[in-house]
Amino acid sequence: MKTEQIAEIYKRFVMPTYLRNGIVAEKGAGSTLWDIEGKRYLDFFPGWGVSSLGYCPKPVARAVEKQIKKLIHISNSYMHEPQALLAKALIESSFDGKVFFSNSGAEAVEGAIKLARKWGHPHRYEILTMQRSFHGRTLGALAATGQPKYQEGFQPLPAGFRTVPFNDLEAAIKAVTPQTVAILLEPIQGEGGINVATPQFLKGLRDLCDQRKLLLIFDEIQSGFGRTGRLFAYQHFNIVPDVMLLAKAIAGGLPMGAIVAKRAIADTLTPGTHAATFGGSPLVCAAASSVLETVRQPKFLNQVQRRGEQLMHRLELLKQKHSIIQEVRGKGLMIGVELTQAGAPIVERCRNRGLLINCTQEKILRLLPALTVSNTEIQKALRILDAALT
Repeated sequence: MKTEQIAEIYKRFVMPTYLRNGIVAEKGAGSTLWDIEGKRYLDFFPGWGVSSLGYCPKPVARAVEKQIKKLIHISNSYMHEPQALLAKALIESSFDGKVFFSNSGAEAVEGAIKLARKWGHPHRYEILTMQRSFHGRTLGALAATGQPKYQEGFQPLPAGFRTVPFNDLEAAIKAVTPQTVAILLEPIQGEGGINVATPQFLKGLRDLCDQRKLLLIFDEIQSGFGRTGRLFAYQHFNIVPDVMLLAKAIAGGLPMGAIVAKRAIADTLTPGTHAATFGGSPLVCAAASSVLETVRQPKFLNQVQRRGEQLMHRLELLKQKHSIIQEVRGKGLMIGVELTQAGAPIVERCRNRGLLINCTQEKILRLLPALTVSNTEIQKALRILDAALT
């Protein structure tokens, strides 16, 4: 079929909930995506950060192929080895606790909201979140998201959420009430513009939660699984959250989310209080174990850090050349390029030249290349971006 034919089918039969860029994807390998017409793209935003090992990574494909012949799905009334081994590996790679598996990041956020409220029941239920945060599209996750533009038209939203400015410790301290049970934030805001929390802010929140007996919940749905050059972003700051939320890159392209909770609070959600029919199925657990085995290796994470430094350095050189670039920020391979004007035309010019990137908050180019990106691919991407900015 041709691009126009498929686009017409979408127009007639698929709900218009996404802004489509006109590409009909056919296949991918590594950092390369091909459309149905055979055009090749260098993808520096693969799967919105999901395809962190690139398209169709061979270790994940092998794990899926092996598992799909044995057991694809089983009710969570049963136990199975892939889920047990993945949960054990996640805890051994993060902090002592237990894991709940869901199907997406929004589901992980919803589960964390329920865990916090159950833990604080009956008197404490309020959760502090951050301005410019993004936690998902379900009603609970949307209520926690600190961006009114996403909430418009869906009111009344669930009550019990208060937003405070990001990186403003005093505002957070003042916002705590006797009803507050938790603080939920991204250590690095993704959709909000690649805003990195300061060490002082996170340390202050950890102290505040300890003093007031609050849960500190980190949404690492975008920043986790090696994206920042550490396995999890919290490891940059020498503090540990009480709850960590994971998704996107966790299963190499298959749908999965997870809640990691410290052991002291992990049994708050008891049988019948929370569930997910497809959560932690054998197939996705096998894929996620393969991803984790790759990304938690020190050699791999050191490479991510080096590639991130190379990309940041070259972007800073572009900043000196192009006055349209106001700031370059991020950690590892989670990078934002803030412009002085709208970024959509730049994204379009890059796409026409064969480079796929994202624009968020109207003026911030968001780069989340595969963690396996090569130096040659970085150089090519920067040449295209340079031309698009000129």
